[in-house]
This record gives sequence, structure tokens and C-alpha cells, in this order.
Amino acid sequence: MTFTKPKLLIVEDDQGLQAQLKWAYEDFEVVIAGDRASAIAALRAEEPAVVTLDLGLPPDPDGTTEGFAVLNEIMALKPDTKVIVATGHGARESALNAIECGAYDFYQKPVDIEQLGLIVRRALNLHRIEAENRALADRAGEGNTVLGGLITAAPEMVRVARTIERVASANVSVMLLGASGTGKELLAKGLHQAGGRKAGAFVAINCAAIPENLLESELFGHEKGAFTGAVKTTEGKIELANGGTLFLDEVGDIPLPLQVKLLRFLQERQIERVGGRKAIDVDTRIVCATHQDLEAMIAEGRFREDLFYRLAEVVVKIPPLAERPGDAALLAKAFLKRFAREMNPQISGFSPDALAAIDAWNWPGNVRELENRVKRAVIMADGKLVTAGDLDLQQGGEDDPDVLNLKSARERADRKVIRHALARSEGNISNTARLLGISRPTLYDLLKQYGLQA
Repeated sequence: MTFTKPKLLIVEDDQGLQAQLKWAYEDFEVVIAGDRASAIAALRAEEPAVVTLDLGLPPDPDGTTEGFAVLNEIMALKPDTKVIVATGHGARESALNAIECGAYDFYQKPVDIEQLGLIVRRALNLHRIEAENRALADRAGEGNTVLGGLITAAPEMVRVARTIERVASANVSVMLLGASGTGKELLAKGLHQAGGRKAGAFVAINCAAIPENLLESELFGHEKGAFTGAVKTTEGKIELANGGTLFLDEVGDIPLPLQVKLLRFLQERQIERVGGRKAIDVDTRIVCATHQDLEAMIAEGRFREDLFYRLAEVVVKIPPLAERPGDAALLAKAFLKRFAREMNPQISGFSPDALAAIDAWNWPGNVRELENRVKRAVIMADGKLVTAGDLDLQQGGEDDPDVLNLKSARERADRKVIRHALARSEGNISNTARLLGISRPTLYDLLKQYGLQA
């Protein structure tokens, strides 16, 4: 039996450190890159499981611009790759930003080879486990869940889930940004369950759904007699979430006077109930979400800048359903299974025209719209299969048999990628082959096979 060494890509411009790191990893097939172009070329050609990345790369060795550019390209091309970034002492902000962008972990310079080796091997082990889980899920035909219940097959959402898992155990505030219906509360619950506060309460409040004059009492609680109708002392949501997580949905709707009080709590970790005079120590983690442009609101004076930076220590952007390939059909099947069990057991699945319509629809209301349409369709359907008409969706066009033909799909995908690479390389064969991670003869064969010209 032959043993294949796992591949490790080291992106480092210091030649002395290159040699030191290469010597330290005899159990790996080590690939060295000294700049952004060679790093991406190596990523495409070698597909390493783990990458160690120095953020200070030429032509910006004293900054992090090139390093973050490499990290973003790796996450776009190979989102399952485990990237471990190097930071200087005290560069906590760069480390958090890197994790937010999808990095697995970070290490500090000067390098402790033994400590870095532990991080690399842990990353490799996780990469193997995730690969095995994906293979098992593919064989099972379902089970595409991450973060304890988020159903997805899209790399974009896997990256979001990975980021949340990484920050779950860190004592930082997290802001979830995304359109309505993208699953912000589900992700907030996943963050709570993945961290060290899962034994505490998860408390959610929609700041836009509560009248302004009642919101302060809802958040901070009130003492008996504080106002008309306050017949007893009541704990607020912040206090109820002590030891756990408070999810502030639509945080942009909090009025300015109340923003000041929320900021004071975040700074001092103490609250005073409405009508009270005693400071109460509270250990509550804040996770917030909004679909509004808070930076524009700051410029207009409608949201405090200092509060924004307290709430947004880590920002996670959630893509809309239309930008998550394959997720609409995957989620629709999960919703149908649940609603059919509850309300119409005779329903067994979707018709071909329904699946075509689901794939073609833009889903402006995101996952919430999809859930509502499937629920209504399960109730209204006459037959055993839910149709495009039951979903009240325009049919996604004639069901071309080539759409589900694997050979045809591969050819279409190959043509598209080759055209993109040719365009980016301005027709240069050598550069195109390098971008595609193949040899020039292979590229010539593909061009001839598909009737394409440089």
C-alpha cells in the first residue's frame, strides 16, 4: 500500500523562513510560494488541504493588503481549504478580520514551529473529517446541514457557517448582515449552540416589532411602580440572557436615546432597570442583525458610530438565497417533507416543472418566501406531487433533458470556465493554462474538443 503525503502550501516571502518551515514538515508534501500569483497558481495546481499564509507579502510586505487578497482568492476558489494566517504581536484586529474572511486559525510571529505544527495537524484532521462527512452526505442523498441545523450545499453559506463556528467561543460581539428572510436568527442560534454559552439561555427580540416607548422596558426590565401598569418587578431581555446570548434583530430600529443606554451596558456590563437605582452585573453576549445600511445611518446621524463598533467586532455577511446555488431546491425538499408530515401526508415530492421553477425563481423574499410558498402548495395541492402552479411560480422553461445529463453539464461547465480564463488572459495560452491549473497540451486538446479559439 502506498502512502500519499497530504499537501501543505506555505505562502511566505522570507527565504530563510521558507527553508525552516519546509524542513519542519517532513510528513507533508510541501509547496512553497513567495507571492500572490505563485500562491494562487499553486492552489489551482496542487489543491492543498492546508495553507499557511503570511499576510505581509510583496509588493506590500509591511502591510496586509496582498495577504488578504490571497486569502479572499483562496476562499473563493477552494472554500474547504484550511488557511492559517501569520500575524505580528498585538495584531488582534488583523487576526479577527482574517477569521471573518474565512481563515481557519492564526499564529504569531516570530514562529514557534512546534505550536504551528499542532495548528497545521489539527487543521488537516478537520479537513479530512469534513471531506468524509461530505462524502457520506453525498452517498446518503441528504443531510446537507452545518452549524447544527442550517441546510445548505452552497460554498458561500458553508463559509458563513465556518466563520460563525470560529468566533463562537471568542468573547466578541457579532453582527449578522443580510436581507430579510436569509436565516439570521437561525445562524444566531447556531452561534449560541457552538460556543461556551450554550448552557445559558438564548433570548431573541425584534427591535422593530416593539413600540419605542416599551422597548427600553423590554430590554432592561423595570421595577414595580416605575410606570402605570408596572405592578411587579420584571427582568428585561438582557437580564434573562445572563450567562447566555441575546439576539437583537433589526438593531437599526433602536432609537437614539436607547442606543446610549445599550452602549453603556456594552462598556460596563451593568444595567439599571427602568425606575431602578441599583446597578446589576450582567454577563450577556450580544449578537445582532439588520438588513439596513448602518454606515449610511451613521452618516445621517440616526445610529451611533461608537455603538456600531461595539456591536460589530465581527461582521458576517449572509448571501441572499439567489446567490446560493442549489440551496433553493435543497431547502424546498426539506420544507415539503416537514409540512407534508404535518398537514398533507399524501404529498410525496415535487414535479419536474416545480423543481425547474424553483431553480429559475430569483427568490426576492429569500428562505422565508420559499418556506411560505412550499407550505401553501402542500395545503393546496390536489395530487401527490407539488407542481409549479401549486407554488404559484412561473415555469422555469421547458425541461431540457440535457440539463440533468452529467456529460452535457460537464461540457457546458468546461466551456464556461475556459472562456472566462481565455478572457482574463487575453487569449494567452500559457497564462490560460496556468489559471486553469492544466498543461498547455491539455488546454489545446480541450480547445479542439469544444471548438473554441484563443
